[in-house]
Amino acid sequence: MSKQNSFVKGAAILGMAGVIVKILGAVYRIPLSNIIKAEGMGYYQTAYPFYVLLLTISTSGIPVAVAKIVSEKRALGDFLNAQKVFRTALTVMAIAGVVTSAVLLIFAKKIVGFLGNPNAYYALIALTPALLFVPIMSAFRGFFQGRQNMVPTALSQIIEQLFRVVFGLTLTVILLDRGIPIAAGGASLGGSVGAIFGTICIVFIYYLFRNTLKKEAFISIEAKEYPAKSIIRDILLIAIPITIGSAIAPIMDAIDASLVLRRLQSISFTQQQSNALYGQLKGMAQTLINLPQVFSMAIAMSLVPAISSFKARDSREELNDTISSGIRITLLIGLPCALGLFVLSEPIIRLLYFNNTEQVIVSTGRILRYLSLGVVFLTLVQSLTAIIQGLGKPFIPVRNLFIGALAKVILTYTLTAIPSVNIIGAAISTVAAYAIASVLNLKYVMTRGKTHFDLKDIFIKPFVSSVIMAIFAALGYYLVHLLAGNTISTLVAVILGVISYVFALFITKTITKDDILLMTKNEKILAIADKYL
Repeated sequence: MSKQNSFVKGAAILGMAGVIVKILGAVYRIPLSNIIKAEGMGYYQTAYPFYVLLLTISTSGIPVAVAKIVSEKRALGDFLNAQKVFRTALTVMAIAGVVTSAVLLIFAKKIVGFLGNPNAYYALIALTPALLFVPIMSAFRGFFQGRQNMVPTALSQIIEQLFRVVFGLTLTVILLDRGIPIAAGGASLGGSVGAIFGTICIVFIYYLFRNTLKKEAFISIEAKEYPAKSIIRDILLIAIPITIGSAIAPIMDAIDASLVLRRLQSISFTQQQSNALYGQLKGMAQTLINLPQVFSMAIAMSLVPAISSFKARDSREELNDTISSGIRITLLIGLPCALGLFVLSEPIIRLLYFNNTEQVIVSTGRILRYLSLGVVFLTLVQSLTAIIQGLGKPFIPVRNLFIGALAKVILTYTLTAIPSVNIIGAAISTVAAYAIASVLNLKYVMTRGKTHFDLKDIFIKPFVSSVIMAIFAALGYYLVHLLAGNTISTLVAVILGVISYVFALFITKTITKDDILLMTKNEKILAIADKYL
Protein backbone atom coordinates (compact mmCIF):
# COMPACT_ATOMS: atom_id res chain seq x y z
CA MET A 1 0.00 0.00 0.00
CA SER A 2 1.42 3.39 -0.97
CA LYS A 3 2.12 5.89 1.78
CA GLN A 4 -0.28 8.51 0.49
CA ASN A 5 -3.12 5.98 0.77
CA SER A 6 -2.06 4.53 4.14
CA PHE A 7 -4.99 6.25 5.79
CA VAL A 8 -7.31 3.92 3.83
CA LYS A 9 -6.25 0.98 5.98
CA GLY A 10 -7.07 2.88 9.16
CA ALA A 11 -10.35 4.06 7.71
CA ALA A 12 -11.20 0.47 6.72
CA ILE A 13 -10.54 -0.80 10.25
CA LEU A 14 -12.65 1.94 11.81
CA GLY A 15 -15.27 1.49 9.09
CA MET A 16 -15.64 -2.23 9.83
CA ALA A 17 -15.84 -1.51 13.54
CA GLY A 18 -18.38 1.20 12.77
CA VAL A 19 -20.54 -1.25 10.84
CA ILE A 20 -20.54 -3.59 13.84
CA VAL A 21 -21.31 -0.69 16.16
CA LYS A 22 -24.17 0.52 13.96
CA ILE A 23 -25.60 -3.00 13.66
CA LEU A 24 -25.54 -3.18 17.43
CA GLY A 25 -27.05 0.30 17.49
CA ALA A 26 -29.86 -0.87 15.23
CA VAL A 27 -30.36 -3.85 17.53
CA TYR A 28 -30.69 -1.22 20.24
CA ARG A 29 -32.66 1.61 18.60
CA ILE A 30 -35.21 -0.38 16.60
CA PRO A 31 -36.58 -2.55 19.43
CA LEU A 32 -36.19 0.42 21.78
CA SER A 33 -38.47 2.56 19.57
CA ASN A 34 -40.95 -0.31 19.40
CA ILE A 35 -40.90 -0.67 23.21
CA ILE A 36 -41.18 2.96 24.33
CA LYS A 37 -42.76 4.20 21.05
CA ALA A 38 -42.46 7.74 19.69
CA GLU A 39 -43.29 9.24 23.11
CA GLY A 40 -40.36 7.53 24.82
CA MET A 41 -38.01 8.30 21.93
CA GLY A 42 -39.03 11.94 22.29
CA TYR A 43 -37.86 11.92 25.94
CA TYR A 44 -34.70 10.05 24.98
CA GLN A 45 -33.87 12.40 22.10
CA THR A 46 -34.66 15.53 24.11
CA ALA A 47 -31.96 14.57 26.59
CA TYR A 48 -29.45 13.23 24.08
CA PRO A 49 -28.44 16.50 22.30
CA PHE A 50 -27.40 18.12 25.59
CA TYR A 51 -25.45 15.04 26.58
CA VAL A 52 -23.73 15.10 23.18
CA LEU A 53 -23.02 18.83 23.55
CA LEU A 54 -21.31 18.40 26.93
CA LEU A 55 -19.55 15.29 25.63
CA THR A 56 -18.34 17.18 22.57
CA ILE A 57 -16.91 19.96 24.73
CA SER A 58 -14.92 17.44 26.76
CA THR A 59 -13.84 15.04 24.01
CA SER A 60 -13.87 16.34 20.44
CA GLY A 61 -11.00 18.80 20.17
CA ILE A 62 -8.38 17.29 22.43
CA PRO A 63 -8.32 13.77 20.89
CA VAL A 64 -7.87 15.27 17.41
CA ALA A 65 -5.20 17.62 18.75
CA VAL A 66 -3.43 14.70 20.43
CA ALA A 67 -3.57 12.63 17.24
CA LYS A 68 -2.22 15.54 15.17
CA ILE A 69 0.68 16.44 17.50
CA VAL A 70 1.61 12.80 18.19
CA SER A 71 1.63 12.10 14.43
CA GLU A 72 3.87 15.12 13.77
CA LYS A 73 6.31 14.21 16.56
CA ARG A 74 6.52 10.60 15.41
CA ALA A 75 7.12 11.71 11.80
CA LEU A 76 10.22 13.51 13.09
CA GLY A 77 11.33 10.57 15.28
CA ASP A 78 10.57 12.40 18.54
CA PHE A 79 8.88 9.50 20.35
CA LEU A 80 9.50 10.72 23.90
CA ASN A 81 7.66 13.98 23.42
CA ALA A 82 4.89 12.14 21.57
CA GLN A 83 4.30 10.07 24.71
CA LYS A 84 4.49 13.16 26.92
CA VAL A 85 1.77 14.82 24.85
CA PHE A 86 -0.54 11.89 25.59
CA ARG A 87 0.12 11.87 29.33
CA THR A 88 -0.56 15.60 29.58
CA ALA A 89 -3.74 15.30 27.52
CA LEU A 90 -4.99 12.41 29.66
CA THR A 91 -4.79 14.61 32.75
CA VAL A 92 -6.69 17.42 31.03
CA MET A 93 -9.38 15.02 29.78
CA ALA A 94 -9.91 13.51 33.23
CA ILE A 95 -10.48 17.00 34.64
CA ALA A 96 -12.88 17.80 31.77
CA GLY A 97 -14.84 14.64 32.55
CA VAL A 98 -15.28 15.57 36.19
CA VAL A 99 -16.40 19.11 35.32
CA THR A 100 -18.93 18.19 32.61
CA SER A 101 -20.49 15.36 34.59
CA ALA A 102 -20.86 17.70 37.58
CA VAL A 103 -22.50 20.36 35.39
CA LEU A 104 -25.06 17.88 34.09
CA LEU A 105 -25.74 16.48 37.56
CA ILE A 106 -26.44 19.96 38.95
CA PHE A 107 -28.43 21.48 36.08
CA ALA A 108 -30.35 18.49 34.65
CA LYS A 109 -33.76 19.55 35.99
CA LYS A 110 -33.32 23.13 34.81
CA ILE A 111 -32.32 21.97 31.31
CA VAL A 112 -35.37 19.76 30.74
CA GLY A 113 -37.57 22.40 32.34
CA PHE A 114 -36.26 25.02 29.92
CA LEU A 115 -37.06 22.68 27.04
CA GLY A 116 -40.61 22.27 28.24
CA ASN A 117 -40.18 18.49 28.45
CA PRO A 118 -39.68 17.66 32.18
CA ASN A 119 -40.27 13.94 31.66
CA ALA A 120 -36.89 13.78 29.88
CA TYR A 121 -35.13 14.27 33.25
CA TYR A 122 -34.47 10.58 33.87
CA ALA A 123 -33.04 10.11 30.37
CA LEU A 124 -30.67 13.04 30.87
CA ILE A 125 -29.46 12.30 34.40
CA ALA A 126 -28.69 8.66 33.53
CA LEU A 127 -26.00 9.85 31.11
CA THR A 128 -23.92 11.54 33.84
CA PRO A 129 -21.43 8.66 34.37
CA ALA A 130 -20.69 8.54 30.62
CA LEU A 131 -19.46 12.15 30.76
CA LEU A 132 -16.84 11.08 33.30
CA PHE A 133 -15.48 8.04 31.47
CA VAL A 134 -15.74 8.98 27.77
CA PRO A 135 -13.17 11.83 27.98
CA ILE A 136 -10.62 9.45 29.48
CA MET A 137 -11.32 6.87 26.78
CA SER A 138 -11.04 9.57 24.10
CA ALA A 139 -7.54 10.57 25.23
CA PHE A 140 -6.35 7.00 24.71
CA ARG A 141 -8.07 6.88 21.31
CA GLY A 142 -6.35 10.10 20.25
CA PHE A 143 -2.96 8.68 21.20
CA PHE A 144 -3.40 5.50 19.19
CA GLN A 145 -4.88 7.39 16.23
CA GLY A 146 -1.79 9.63 16.23
CA ARG A 147 0.21 6.45 15.73
CA GLN A 148 -2.19 5.59 12.87
CA ASN A 149 -3.13 2.47 14.83
CA MET A 150 -6.92 2.32 14.67
CA VAL A 151 -7.39 -1.14 16.20
CA PRO A 152 -7.61 0.01 19.87
CA THR A 153 -10.21 2.62 18.95
CA ALA A 154 -12.18 0.06 16.93
CA LEU A 155 -12.18 -2.53 19.74
CA SER A 156 -13.19 -0.01 22.40
CA GLN A 157 -16.04 1.21 20.18
CA ILE A 158 -17.38 -2.32 19.77
CA ILE A 159 -17.13 -3.11 23.49
CA GLU A 160 -18.74 0.22 24.39
CA GLN A 161 -21.69 -0.35 22.07
CA LEU A 162 -22.13 -4.01 23.04
CA PHE A 163 -22.55 -3.20 26.72
CA ARG A 164 -24.73 -0.21 25.86
CA VAL A 165 -27.13 -2.45 23.93
CA VAL A 166 -27.28 -5.28 26.47
CA PHE A 167 -27.73 -3.10 29.55
CA GLY A 168 -29.85 -0.44 27.81
CA LEU A 169 -32.48 -2.83 26.49
CA THR A 170 -32.50 -4.88 29.68
CA LEU A 171 -33.04 -1.83 31.89
CA THR A 172 -35.70 -0.44 29.54
CA VAL A 173 -37.76 -3.63 29.73
CA ILE A 174 -37.32 -3.91 33.51
CA LEU A 175 -38.33 -0.28 34.12
CA LEU A 176 -41.21 -0.13 31.62
CA ASP A 177 -43.81 -0.92 34.29
CA ARG A 178 -42.68 2.21 36.17
CA GLY A 179 -43.61 4.45 33.27
CA ILE A 180 -42.19 5.48 29.90
CA PRO A 181 -40.12 8.42 31.26
CA ILE A 182 -38.26 6.13 33.68
CA ALA A 183 -37.90 3.44 31.01
CA ALA A 184 -36.29 6.06 28.72
CA GLY A 185 -33.90 6.76 31.61
CA GLY A 186 -32.97 3.08 31.64
CA ALA A 187 -32.20 3.27 27.93
CA SER A 188 -29.88 6.22 28.55
CA LEU A 189 -28.14 4.46 31.44
CA GLY A 190 -27.03 1.80 28.98
CA GLY A 191 -24.82 4.46 27.35
CA SER A 192 -23.07 5.09 30.66
CA VAL A 193 -22.46 1.38 31.25
CA GLY A 194 -21.01 1.09 27.74
CA ALA A 195 -18.66 4.03 28.35
CA ILE A 196 -17.30 2.41 31.50
CA PHE A 197 -16.50 -0.89 29.77
CA GLY A 198 -15.13 0.84 26.65
CA THR A 199 -12.70 2.74 28.87
CA ILE A 200 -11.62 -0.44 30.64
CA CYS A 201 -10.98 -2.06 27.24
CA ILE A 202 -8.70 0.65 25.83
CA VAL A 203 -6.79 1.11 29.10
CA PHE A 204 -6.04 -2.64 29.06
CA ILE A 205 -4.79 -2.39 25.45
CA TYR A 206 -2.50 0.47 26.44
CA TYR A 207 -1.13 -1.65 29.28
CA LEU A 208 -0.29 -4.44 26.81
CA PHE A 209 1.38 -1.84 24.58
CA ARG A 210 3.82 -0.54 27.21
CA ASN A 211 6.85 -2.58 26.02
CA THR A 212 6.61 -1.03 22.54
CA LEU A 213 6.57 2.43 24.10
CA LYS A 214 9.68 1.61 26.13
CA LYS A 215 11.52 0.49 22.98
CA GLU A 216 10.57 3.68 21.16
CA ALA A 217 11.88 5.74 24.07
CA PHE A 218 15.38 4.26 23.49
CA ILE A 219 15.45 5.12 19.76
CA SER A 220 13.88 8.56 20.10
CA ILE A 221 15.91 11.46 18.71
CA GLU A 222 17.36 13.99 21.13
CA ALA A 223 14.86 16.79 20.93
CA LYS A 224 14.25 19.94 22.89
CA GLU A 225 12.23 19.33 26.04
CA TYR A 226 8.52 19.88 25.49
CA PRO A 227 7.23 21.52 28.70
CA ALA A 228 3.76 20.64 29.93
CA LYS A 229 2.67 24.28 29.64
CA SER A 230 3.70 24.34 25.99
CA ILE A 231 1.94 21.04 25.34
CA ILE A 232 -1.30 22.34 26.89
CA ARG A 233 -0.98 25.58 24.91
CA ASP A 234 -0.42 23.76 21.61
CA ILE A 235 -3.22 21.29 22.32
CA LEU A 236 -5.64 24.10 23.13
CA LEU A 237 -4.66 26.08 20.01
CA ILE A 238 -5.77 23.08 17.95
CA ALA A 239 -8.51 21.80 20.24
CA ILE A 240 -10.48 24.99 20.92
CA PRO A 241 -11.52 25.71 17.32
CA ILE A 242 -12.16 22.01 16.69
CA THR A 243 -14.27 21.81 19.84
CA ILE A 244 -16.23 24.89 18.84
CA GLY A 245 -16.78 23.43 15.39
CA SER A 246 -17.77 20.04 16.77
CA ALA A 247 -20.09 21.68 19.27
CA ILE A 248 -22.04 23.42 16.51
CA ALA A 249 -23.75 20.18 15.38
CA PRO A 250 -25.03 19.23 18.85
CA ILE A 251 -25.90 22.88 19.42
CA MET A 252 -27.99 22.65 16.27
CA ASP A 253 -29.69 19.57 17.74
CA ALA A 254 -30.18 21.40 21.03
CA ILE A 255 -31.75 24.27 19.09
CA ASP A 256 -34.06 21.74 17.46
CA ALA A 257 -34.97 20.28 20.85
CA SER A 258 -36.05 23.70 22.08
CA LEU A 259 -37.14 25.53 18.94
CA VAL A 260 -39.00 22.74 17.15
CA LEU A 261 -41.11 21.74 20.14
CA ARG A 262 -42.08 25.33 20.85
CA ARG A 263 -42.79 26.24 17.21
CA LEU A 264 -44.98 23.17 16.73
CA GLN A 265 -46.96 24.07 19.83
CA SER A 266 -47.38 27.59 18.43
CA ILE A 267 -49.42 26.15 15.54
CA SER A 268 -51.80 24.21 17.81
CA PHE A 269 -49.93 20.92 18.23
CA THR A 270 -50.18 19.67 21.81
CA GLN A 271 -47.06 18.99 23.89
CA GLN A 272 -47.55 15.24 23.42
CA GLN A 273 -48.04 15.58 19.64
CA SER A 274 -44.97 17.82 19.34
CA ASN A 275 -42.90 15.37 21.37
CA ALA A 276 -44.05 12.48 19.17
CA LEU A 277 -43.15 14.35 15.94
CA TYR A 278 -39.77 15.22 17.40
CA GLY A 279 -39.27 11.56 18.26
CA GLN A 280 -40.03 10.66 14.63
CA LEU A 281 -37.45 13.20 13.42
CA LYS A 282 -34.58 12.53 15.80
CA GLY A 283 -35.24 9.11 17.25
CA MET A 284 -36.38 7.31 14.10
CA ALA A 285 -35.58 9.07 10.79
CA GLN A 286 -32.29 10.69 11.79
CA THR A 287 -31.04 7.40 13.22
CA LEU A 288 -30.93 6.07 9.65
CA ILE A 289 -29.29 9.25 8.35
CA ASN A 290 -26.50 8.74 10.87
CA LEU A 291 -25.62 5.27 9.53
CA PRO A 292 -23.38 6.46 6.63
CA GLN A 293 -21.44 8.56 9.14
CA VAL A 294 -19.83 5.32 10.31
CA PHE A 295 -17.63 5.42 7.23
CA SER A 296 -17.21 9.17 6.86
CA MET A 297 -16.13 9.46 10.50
CA ALA A 298 -13.69 6.60 9.99
CA ILE A 299 -12.25 8.41 6.97
CA ALA A 300 -12.08 11.69 8.90
CA MET A 301 -10.30 10.12 11.88
CA SER A 302 -7.69 8.59 9.58
CA LEU A 303 -7.23 11.73 7.48
CA VAL A 304 -6.09 14.07 10.28
CA PRO A 305 -2.90 12.19 11.32
CA ALA A 306 -2.11 11.20 7.72
CA ILE A 307 -2.36 14.74 6.38
CA SER A 308 -0.51 16.14 9.42
CA SER A 309 2.33 13.69 8.85
CA PHE A 310 2.67 14.55 5.13
CA LYS A 311 2.48 18.26 5.90
CA ALA A 312 5.20 17.95 8.58
CA ARG A 313 7.47 16.28 5.98
CA ASP A 314 6.40 18.76 3.26
CA SER A 315 5.31 15.88 0.98
CA ARG A 316 3.06 17.88 -1.34
CA GLU A 317 2.30 15.14 -3.86
CA GLU A 318 1.35 12.61 -1.19
CA LEU A 319 -0.69 15.30 0.54
CA ASN A 320 -2.71 16.08 -2.60
CA ASP A 321 -3.27 12.40 -3.36
CA THR A 322 -4.53 11.77 0.18
CA ILE A 323 -6.93 14.72 0.08
CA SER A 324 -8.32 13.61 -3.30
CA SER A 325 -8.68 10.01 -2.11
CA GLY A 326 -10.45 11.11 1.06
CA ILE A 327 -13.07 13.14 -0.82
CA ARG A 328 -13.54 10.50 -3.49
CA ILE A 329 -14.08 7.67 -1.00
CA THR A 330 -16.48 9.85 0.98
CA LEU A 331 -18.62 10.44 -2.12
CA LEU A 332 -18.51 6.76 -3.07
CA ILE A 333 -20.23 6.14 0.28
CA GLY A 334 -22.37 9.25 0.77
CA LEU A 335 -23.99 9.47 -2.67
CA PRO A 336 -25.46 5.94 -2.89
CA CYS A 337 -26.62 6.10 0.73
CA ALA A 338 -28.40 9.41 0.09
CA LEU A 339 -30.17 8.29 -3.08
CA GLY A 340 -30.96 4.84 -1.69
CA LEU A 341 -32.63 6.28 1.41
CA PHE A 342 -34.50 8.76 -0.78
CA VAL A 343 -36.13 6.19 -3.07
CA LEU A 344 -36.81 3.64 -0.30
CA SER A 345 -37.64 6.01 2.57
CA GLU A 346 -41.11 4.79 3.53
CA PRO A 347 -40.47 1.07 2.82
CA ILE A 348 -37.42 1.17 5.10
CA ILE A 349 -39.35 2.90 7.88
CA ARG A 350 -42.19 0.39 7.47
CA LEU A 351 -39.70 -2.48 7.69
CA LEU A 352 -37.86 -1.26 10.77
CA TYR A 353 -40.57 0.44 12.81
CA PHE A 354 -43.39 -2.00 12.09
CA ASN A 355 -44.86 -1.74 15.59
CA ASN A 356 -45.88 1.89 15.10
CA THR A 357 -49.17 3.17 13.67
CA GLU A 358 -49.70 3.72 9.95
CA GLN A 359 -49.79 7.46 10.53
CA VAL A 360 -46.42 7.43 12.30
CA ILE A 361 -44.84 5.24 9.59
CA VAL A 362 -46.04 7.48 6.75
CA SER A 363 -45.01 10.65 8.60
CA THR A 364 -41.55 9.31 9.48
CA GLY A 365 -41.04 8.07 5.91
CA ARG A 366 -41.76 11.57 4.63
CA ILE A 367 -39.28 13.05 7.10
CA LEU A 368 -36.62 10.53 6.03
CA ARG A 369 -37.13 11.38 2.34
CA TYR A 370 -36.19 15.00 3.00
CA LEU A 371 -33.37 14.20 5.44
CA SER A 372 -31.79 11.69 3.05
CA LEU A 373 -30.73 14.49 0.71
CA GLY A 374 -28.43 15.76 3.43
CA VAL A 375 -26.42 12.53 3.76
CA VAL A 376 -23.93 13.43 1.05
CA PHE A 377 -23.38 16.90 2.55
CA LEU A 378 -23.06 15.58 6.08
CA THR A 379 -20.44 13.00 5.11
CA LEU A 380 -18.56 15.60 3.02
CA VAL A 381 -18.52 18.07 5.92
CA GLN A 382 -16.86 15.49 8.15
CA SER A 383 -14.12 14.54 5.69
CA LEU A 384 -13.46 18.10 4.52
CA THR A 385 -13.30 19.31 8.13
CA ALA A 386 -10.67 16.67 8.89
CA ILE A 387 -8.68 17.68 5.81
CA ILE A 388 -8.67 21.36 6.77
CA GLN A 389 -7.78 20.49 10.38
CA GLY A 390 -4.87 18.38 9.14
CA LEU A 391 -3.69 21.36 7.08
CA GLY A 392 -3.49 23.36 10.29
CA LYS A 393 -6.52 25.64 9.72
CA PRO A 394 -9.07 24.45 12.32
CA PHE A 395 -11.00 27.75 12.46
CA ILE A 396 -12.08 27.57 8.80
CA PRO A 397 -14.57 24.65 9.14
CA VAL A 398 -15.83 26.22 12.39
CA ARG A 399 -16.68 29.42 10.54
CA ASN A 400 -18.33 27.55 7.68
CA LEU A 401 -20.42 25.31 9.91
CA PHE A 402 -21.45 28.33 11.98
CA ILE A 403 -22.76 29.98 8.81
CA GLY A 404 -24.72 26.80 8.09
CA ALA A 405 -26.05 26.74 11.66
CA LEU A 406 -27.33 30.32 11.37
CA ALA A 407 -29.18 29.36 8.20
CA LYS A 408 -30.65 26.36 10.04
CA VAL A 409 -31.99 28.47 12.90
CA ILE A 410 -33.68 30.89 10.50
CA LEU A 411 -35.17 28.12 8.38
CA THR A 412 -36.29 26.03 11.37
CA TYR A 413 -37.99 29.00 13.00
CA THR A 414 -39.74 29.98 9.77
CA LEU A 415 -40.65 26.66 8.18
CA THR A 416 -41.67 24.67 11.27
CA ALA A 417 -44.39 27.20 12.09
CA ILE A 418 -46.06 26.68 8.69
CA PRO A 419 -48.90 24.19 9.40
CA SER A 420 -48.55 22.36 6.07
CA VAL A 421 -44.77 21.95 6.60
CA ASN A 422 -44.41 21.58 10.42
CA ILE A 423 -41.72 18.98 11.33
CA ILE A 424 -40.47 18.76 7.72
CA GLY A 425 -39.15 22.31 8.19
CA ALA A 426 -36.58 21.02 10.71
CA ALA A 427 -35.47 18.35 8.22
CA ILE A 428 -35.10 20.88 5.38
CA SER A 429 -33.11 23.25 7.59
CA THR A 430 -30.69 20.45 8.53
CA VAL A 431 -30.02 19.62 4.88
CA ALA A 432 -29.47 23.30 4.07
CA ALA A 433 -27.03 23.77 6.97
CA TYR A 434 -24.74 20.93 5.92
CA ALA A 435 -25.00 21.83 2.22
CA ILE A 436 -23.77 25.35 2.94
CA ALA A 437 -20.93 24.16 5.18
CA SER A 438 -19.73 21.45 2.76
CA VAL A 439 -19.68 23.81 -0.25
CA LEU A 440 -17.71 26.43 1.71
CA ASN A 441 -15.24 23.79 2.96
CA LEU A 442 -14.74 22.39 -0.52
CA LYS A 443 -14.15 25.85 -1.93
CA TYR A 444 -11.46 26.47 0.69
CA VAL A 445 -9.66 23.20 0.00
CA MET A 446 -9.64 23.89 -3.74
CA THR A 447 -8.53 27.54 -3.52
CA ARG A 448 -6.54 28.18 -0.36
CA GLY A 449 -5.47 24.55 0.03
CA LYS A 450 -4.23 24.58 -3.57
CA THR A 451 -5.63 21.10 -4.21
CA HIS A 452 -6.65 20.20 -7.75
CA PHE A 453 -9.34 17.56 -8.35
CA ASP A 454 -10.23 15.43 -11.31
CA LEU A 455 -13.92 16.39 -11.36
CA LYS A 456 -14.87 13.46 -13.58
CA ASP A 457 -13.30 10.78 -11.39
CA ILE A 458 -14.09 12.30 -7.99
CA PHE A 459 -17.57 13.76 -8.52
CA ILE A 460 -19.27 12.78 -11.79
CA LYS A 461 -18.57 9.04 -11.93
CA PRO A 462 -19.70 8.33 -8.33
CA PHE A 463 -22.89 10.36 -8.97
CA VAL A 464 -23.74 8.48 -12.18
CA SER A 465 -23.11 5.13 -10.47
CA SER A 466 -25.36 6.15 -7.56
CA VAL A 467 -28.19 7.23 -9.88
CA ILE A 468 -28.04 3.84 -11.64
CA MET A 469 -28.22 2.14 -8.24
CA ALA A 470 -31.22 4.24 -7.14
CA ILE A 471 -33.15 3.45 -10.35
CA PHE A 472 -32.63 -0.32 -9.96
CA ALA A 473 -33.52 -0.21 -6.26
CA ALA A 474 -36.74 1.72 -6.87
CA LEU A 475 -37.82 -0.47 -9.81
CA GLY A 476 -36.95 -3.60 -7.84
CA TYR A 477 -39.12 -2.54 -4.93
CA TYR A 478 -42.19 -1.59 -6.93
CA LEU A 479 -42.09 -4.68 -9.16
CA VAL A 480 -41.61 -7.14 -6.30
CA HIS A 481 -44.21 -5.30 -4.22
CA LEU A 482 -46.82 -6.27 -6.81
CA LEU A 483 -46.34 -9.88 -5.72
CA ALA A 484 -45.00 -9.74 -2.16
CA GLY A 485 -45.23 -7.73 1.04
CA ASN A 486 -43.13 -4.78 2.17
CA THR A 487 -40.47 -6.79 4.00
CA ILE A 488 -39.49 -8.98 1.05
CA SER A 489 -39.82 -6.10 -1.41
CA THR A 490 -37.56 -3.82 0.64
CA LEU A 491 -34.90 -6.48 1.21
CA VAL A 492 -34.87 -7.39 -2.49
CA ALA A 493 -34.63 -3.70 -3.43
CA VAL A 494 -31.67 -3.14 -1.08
CA ILE A 495 -29.82 -6.22 -2.37
CA LEU A 496 -30.54 -5.24 -5.98
CA GLY A 497 -29.32 -1.73 -5.24
CA VAL A 498 -26.03 -2.99 -3.80
CA ILE A 499 -25.41 -5.37 -6.72
CA SER A 500 -26.30 -2.75 -9.35
CA TYR A 501 -24.04 -0.20 -7.63
CA VAL A 502 -21.06 -2.55 -7.74
CA PHE A 503 -21.66 -3.22 -11.44
CA ALA A 504 -22.15 0.50 -12.11
CA LEU A 505 -18.81 1.28 -10.45
CA PHE A 506 -17.08 -1.07 -12.89
CA ILE A 507 -19.09 -0.04 -15.95
CA THR A 508 -18.38 3.66 -15.39
CA LYS A 509 -14.77 2.83 -14.45
CA THR A 510 -15.26 4.60 -11.13
CA ILE A 511 -13.23 1.82 -9.47
CA THR A 512 -9.63 1.68 -10.65
CA LYS A 513 -6.91 -0.95 -10.54
CA ASP A 514 -5.21 1.00 -7.77
CA ASP A 515 -8.40 0.77 -5.70
CA ILE A 516 -8.44 -3.01 -6.13
CA LEU A 517 -4.79 -3.24 -5.09
CA LEU A 518 -5.56 -1.27 -1.96
CA MET A 519 -8.34 -3.68 -0.99
CA THR A 520 -6.87 -7.09 -1.88
CA LYS A 521 -3.92 -9.02 -3.26
CA ASN A 522 -6.08 -11.94 -4.41
CA GLU A 523 -4.83 -13.07 -7.82
CA LYS A 524 -8.28 -14.02 -9.19
CA ILE A 525 -9.75 -10.64 -8.30
CA LEU A 526 -6.70 -8.87 -9.76
CA ALA A 527 -7.09 -10.89 -12.97
CA ILE A 528 -10.71 -9.76 -13.27
CA ALA A 529 -9.57 -6.18 -12.65
CA ASP A 530 -7.00 -6.47 -15.44
CA LYS A 531 -9.71 -7.69 -17.81
CA TYR A 532 -12.39 -5.10 -17.11
CA LEU A 533 -10.53 -2.02 -15.81
